[in-house]
Amino acid sequence: MWRGSRERELAASWEAAAAAEQLGVDAGAAGEPERPAREEQPRAVDPASAPPRAAEEGDARVSRRLPPALPLVPPRPEARALCQLAKTRGRGRGRGYRRGSGSLRPVTVDSSKARTSLDALKISLRQLRWKEFPFGRRLPCDIYWHGVSFHDSDILSGQVNKFPGMTEMVRKITLSRALRIMQNLFPEEYNFYPRSWILPDEFQLFVTQVRMVKDGDPSWKPTFIVKPDGGCQGDGIYLIKDPNDIRLTGTLQSRPAVVQEYIYKPLLIDKLKFDIRLYVLLKSLDPLEIYIAKDGLSRFCTEPYQEPNPQNLHHVFMHLTNYSLNIHSGKFVHSDSANTGSKRTFSSILCRLSSKGVDIKKVWSDIISLVIKTVIALTPELKVFYQSDIPTGRPGPTCFQILGFDILLMKSLKPMLLEVNANPSMRIEHEYELSPGVFENIPSLVDEEVKVAVIRDTLRLMDPLKKKKETQAQHPEKLFTGKEDLDCELTGDPDSNPEAHLPSICLKQVFPKYAKQFNYLRLVDRMANLFIRFLGIKGTMKLGPTGFRTFIRNCKLSSSSLSMAAVDILYIDITRRWNSVTLDQRDSGMCLQAFVEAFFFLAQRKFKMLPLHEQVASLIDLCEYHLSLLDEKRLVCGRGRGRGRRPQSSPPQINPTTQSAAGSPTPRMTGANKLSHSRHGLS
Repeated sequence: MWRGSRERELAASWEAAAAAEQLGVDAGAAGEPERPAREEQPRAVDPASAPPRAAEEGDARVSRRLPPALPLVPPRPEARALCQLAKTRGRGRGRGYRRGSGSLRPVTVDSSKARTSLDALKISLRQLRWKEFPFGRRLPCDIYWHGVSFHDSDILSGQVNKFPGMTEMVRKITLSRALRIMQNLFPEEYNFYPRSWILPDEFQLFVTQVRMVKDGDPSWKPTFIVKPDGGCQGDGIYLIKDPNDIRLTGTLQSRPAVVQEYIYKPLLIDKLKFDIRLYVLLKSLDPLEIYIAKDGLSRFCTEPYQEPNPQNLHHVFMHLTNYSLNIHSGKFVHSDSANTGSKRTFSSILCRLSSKGVDIKKVWSDIISLVIKTVIALTPELKVFYQSDIPTGRPGPTCFQILGFDILLMKSLKPMLLEVNANPSMRIEHEYELSPGVFENIPSLVDEEVKVAVIRDTLRLMDPLKKKKETQAQHPEKLFTGKEDLDCELTGDPDSNPEAHLPSICLKQVFPKYAKQFNYLRLVDRMANLFIRFLGIKGTMKLGPTGFRTFIRNCKLSSSSLSMAAVDILYIDITRRWNSVTLDQRDSGMCLQAFVEAFFFLAQRKFKMLPLHEQVASLIDLCEYHLSLLDEKRLVCGRGRGRGRRPQSSPPQINPTTQSAAGSPTPRMTGANKLSHSRHGLS
């Protein structure tokens, strides 16, 4: 009698828990914000290892996985005792890891350089049950978490959360140059970045172009926003109406800057302008792998928006969405609700738009497209930085990085890129003014909900023991080291899966998932591969005159109309001009952007009747073809020396497919087909 009633109670309990868990999973799959799932019965938690209350409420949203569907038989007393003994012994070896020959050590993380992201990182590590070394250690760690740059310390192994050169690549001037190259190749695909001019180098060009447009359309009354190249958190940003503004003249004498067209008609909520901070994980550079967080932050201005005019240009709380500026406004609203306040979750904005009939899938599709295209523009030069700091064949870590994309939605719901941050703020508290000039840091549940999930799930994706854990999950019989383990498994050992208590990963892969739609844009990436091939010396970032001549000769680009003397003149002219405008003076020679300009010149000479992107693609095909023949010839010669004879081989033929950057052939597209290809919906 007891056994039958006990089985019915357990069955009812498990069915209720399974239904609740399924509802939570369905809600997450539908795009709704995940909510904390209450367990059916409370369980004892070790106070020393328990995360703070806010972390539990904001992040532990899914209940523990249910035991396997085994025959519902009351556990034997001896099995209970053996299981409890095994768990007690296992606590000393790291919580969440099985004792025995099949056990795994905890992942080790060096957090000594984490800086402002330290609090969110600590919460994430507690939730993952990983081992933190807050002061570093002599032995290598699996992961090194740096707060600022790759060069925070010398690392010879493991993984580090920064790419070398990323800070330089997302500076306003460098980002503008990288995107301008792509705008020249694919103007319709890269119209999400405002027209920009680099000061002081392009000041006269800026003045001339503005005057020409005004002469053609006297009703045009533009506004421009000036952003200092090294500025951050809104520092030094201001608006102007006239290129001859005295403040702009002062900028020319002090520090470089980017001046952009101000984006009119932004989408307003509660009559306020806002932007979106989305978190993007660059998991790998080669092969390219990109993830986007399913939720982000929306930062609001604190004064109702009006179109810029001479009277309100200086109203920063009306026009600039920077959190670090608006927090000093008397109208800034601190709120722990995701739906109210001056900082909210992006998902709450999407829910509000959806209630008004907006196609949320289309909004996400456009944002994903913007992110992928921007990363494609950044990766070529990042590859050059990477091979400089971590040359092939030398010891060094693998890299990953979380980027902060600042995006503005226009009234038409078209996303516009404002900037990219290499070190997005991961602070989970905000300043609260107790009295004039006296501030106190208090927890921000909105920040914690979004940022802890991003850091925690980035670590889960980069877990160096992930493959071993997956193998053990697929073959649990390898874990059984005796009768004790088997009995614990049958009775539902809660520590059998270290990630059972965690919610689903909040990061969604968008590349290579959508690679087929975007690989044709990776022309500059293929040019960078050619550039790196001819650098010669490992660790250098600039191409010398000998390397450039070798490139021309090996790719068969010289002719009667382009002699090697003309090649030398081309190299000198372009290199001298670029060296005068770039900040990097570590090496002498041709930088990647100068090489791209020279490549454009050669492509336009050789394929005159095609659009620029087809000229460049055709020249890349030709170069890769000749280099493949050269590589095959060297391979055949090497085999011939070893075997005493030279085997026959047929050279590869040029075909109408272009080898994609990912290594798989993709159909060549021309004209309108190319430009419309990436507009297909991204689910």
